[in-house]
Amino acid sequence: MIAIDEARALVLAECGRLEVERVPAARAPGRVLAEDLCAQVALPPFDNAAMDGFALACDGTHLPAGGVWEVAGVQAAGDARAHAVHGAWRIMTGAALPPGTDTVVPVEQVDVLARGGGGEPERIRLTADAARGQHVRRAGEDVGPGMRVLDAGTRVGAVEQMLLAALGVSTVAVRRAPRVALVSTGRELVDDPAQPLAPGRIRNSNGPYLAEEFRTRDADIVLQATIADDPAHYAEALRQAMALGCDLVISTGAVSMGEFDFVPAALDALQARIVFHKVRIRPGKPLLFAVLPTGALFFGLPGNPVSAAVGLRFFVDPALRAMRDQPPERPLRVPLAVDVRKKVGLCHLQKARLAADAQGRLGVRPLPGQESFRILPLARANAWAVLPEAADVLAAGTMVEVYGQAPGTWRLVEEGCDI
Repeated sequence: MIAIDEARALVLAECGRLEVERVPAARAPGRVLAEDLCAQVALPPFDNAAMDGFALACDGTHLPAGGVWEVAGVQAAGDARAHAVHGAWRIMTGAALPPGTDTVVPVEQVDVLARGGGGEPERIRLTADAARGQHVRRAGEDVGPGMRVLDAGTRVGAVEQMLLAALGVSTVAVRRAPRVALVSTGRELVDDPAQPLAPGRIRNSNGPYLAEEFRTRDADIVLQATIADDPAHYAEALRQAMALGCDLVISTGAVSMGEFDFVPAALDALQARIVFHKVRIRPGKPLLFAVLPTGALFFGLPGNPVSAAVGLRFFVDPALRAMRDQPPERPLRVPLAVDVRKKVGLCHLQKARLAADAQGRLGVRPLPGQESFRILPLARANAWAVLPEAADVLAAGTMVEVYGQAPGTWRLVEEGCDI
């Protein structure tokens, strides 16, 4: 067995970069940028009003209360910029500031002295001093032309999509979505939720779990299969995955040392290169990593559900980041909220809850039910706590590494501050 850090280093050493493709910005969410993005235009593109009010020209540092102004015109959002030669201009939020004006006085800070036949203001008086430049959004105040706004390696989400839309970006260069095959092994597995369970049979939970997790990681699942304990059928599924050009093959089950654990032999028969088999972790110790003849990365995860989740989170996710040319994920370092005992010689990756106490201090609490077959604690967890290999007792307050349940996501507990 090898240590977790050594195992992950071996995985990363085998990761090639996914190809770059250019896609419409509307299809960019979920994808990872392959190059820095620099703005071609200013944002805002012109000086505009931050409030409804009146645009005025200020000759000094401020306009004094009591000043009386004739209203020369009106400027609404979307209007072409009108040249202001004199007087005040009624202006709406977001409207372009008429050239010659530089200050906006809110409607709440004027008295209307005269109105036209349609009720529109014709003469106003300021009821408060107005500082020069107030309530004006300057062109380029948010983004200047040529400014780098998004770095290569950024995953495009809703906020990034907002920025792309505001800047008028039509296409972006992104990393290709990885092609993934998911193979569940075990003659005991039942895929159909409506099928009654015969004695000794169980539902296939790993397949649906991994499929959903990879969908959230913007992967293209090109093959999903459930294979009984049949080495020939299993080998055929791997050949099919290679023929489909998979970048990743994720297999669950049949990687331990039992009579029906045929995955290592099947890989040997296919002339795959096994990089390592077994890691000093709990759960997930039998994890196997190999490179298939096509160059696809193969992860043989143990069949217990939490072991499969650990394999995905701590080994497959780092590989995905490397393939997309993203920097390594950095965990939080958070104090334990309770004393914890563990087995020396294994790094424990524990289902946990991260929360803040009444003073806003973060702490992490490993949950009861750490056995690898127990799914309910995983559903109640919002984090993974990494307990180091050499420790047997970790006192409350010990700093440990903490990862979110999925990359880039943190979900604090919602039912109060107790940690």
